[in-house]
Amino acid sequence: MKQPFAWDHYSDQPAIIKDKTLKRSMRRSALFSLIKTFLIAVVTLPIAVFAIPFLKRRTVTGEHFFGMGVNLDKEPHLAPYLLEELGIHNILIRIPLWEMNRLPEYVTFIRSFENKHITVALLQDREHITSTDMSRDHFIQIFEALKGICHTYIIGSTINRSKWGFFSVNEYLDFYAIAYHLKQTRFPKLKLIGSNVIDFEYHFSAHTLFNFKKIRYDAIGSLLYVDRRGAPENFQMGFNLVEKIRLLASLAQMSPKSNGEIIITETNWPIKNTAPYAPTSETECVSEEDYANYLVRYHLLAFASQHASCVYWHQLIAPGYGLIDNREGVIRKRNAFSAYKTMVEQLREASLVGYGMKRGRHTMLMQTPKALLHIEWLESGTLEISLTEPVEVIYRDGVHEQTDILHLSPAPLYYTTSLETL
Repeated sequence: MKQPFAWDHYSDQPAIIKDKTLKRSMRRSALFSLIKTFLIAVVTLPIAVFAIPFLKRRTVTGEHFFGMGVNLDKEPHLAPYLLEELGIHNILIRIPLWEMNRLPEYVTFIRSFENKHITVALLQDREHITSTDMSRDHFIQIFEALKGICHTYIIGSTINRSKWGFFSVNEYLDFYAIAYHLKQTRFPKLKLIGSNVIDFEYHFSAHTLFNFKKIRYDAIGSLLYVDRRGAPENFQMGFNLVEKIRLLASLAQMSPKSNGEIIITETNWPIKNTAPYAPTSETECVSEEDYANYLVRYHLLAFASQHASCVYWHQLIAPGYGLIDNREGVIRKRNAFSAYKTMVEQLREASLVGYGMKRGRHTMLMQTPKALLHIEWLESGTLEISLTEPVEVIYRDGVHEQTDILHLSPAPLYYTTSLETL
């Protein structure tokens, strides 16, 4: 069976369909669905914006917040040990449906992670989108093969990009419905994550959430990349990262198809001087220092939103965008590896007390079982803050220092004070 896409191992995206006549024909056939997408968005998005202040409160803690993407083809024997070092419990593994001949390899790989919560993302191609029988058969094979090992699945990915195979939301809804029907009839314990729109294109998200298909999502997935905007605090169409997450949560809580849970299934930044492994042009790439800062700040802002139950970083090992560079068979941990490890250590038992920003200075206050955790960073520049008494500061990469002066910078720092000061 001929695979219509060539899997691009640099960007982890299938190549664009080259037949332009075929693409034009598909887009014409999708016109009715695209009109529905527009009309649904026109009605629901303004209401969702208005409803943001009235969102039902969710409590997100550090215990289950952090997740990491790992790949069968990227140092599979090292990945379990590296994840243990990071202290990660949630992992995401992607299975391309056109690699069903490798299913036993994927099962063995997934079994190598002990005492982890596994989420499997099922990636589509055009053949599976257009063949209900093929998709159903392959879903069954995967669900059966991973029974007792994994019960959480992301159904489809990047549904608003034609190079991933979907030309309309209607096509995605039909594809998702196959998995949902199997859950209803044969696999009732499954948790199915759906929608999975990439970037801040919530008109597509709205259509996945408001429709007449007999489906329901156990959680709403979002590939909420903000890398093309630069720093994670930057605005797009009047929304920063916290507000983008809350807007999606508002849509999800309004929808009869969802219980309101939001999971960020992918995000990262491409890294300079890694061509051809970076998934974007050099213009969008950032230095390894900025990459480490942005990684931590993205997670902190998502945590501050209190509406993203988990963020999966994409991914552990990748020369162009991972925590680890494995070019030429050499394992090199970037500063981001230490930054991620430090962040998990500090926030694992934390719950949010408050978050604020003034003139580019961001401050978070967390409660842990033993102390109050303070986190601070600047969007740019440096600033020295004198304290009335010394504290132990933990810098971004895990270095500790006893000091009465906070040296604030774009790299977040952590320090604790007594619970009595709350």
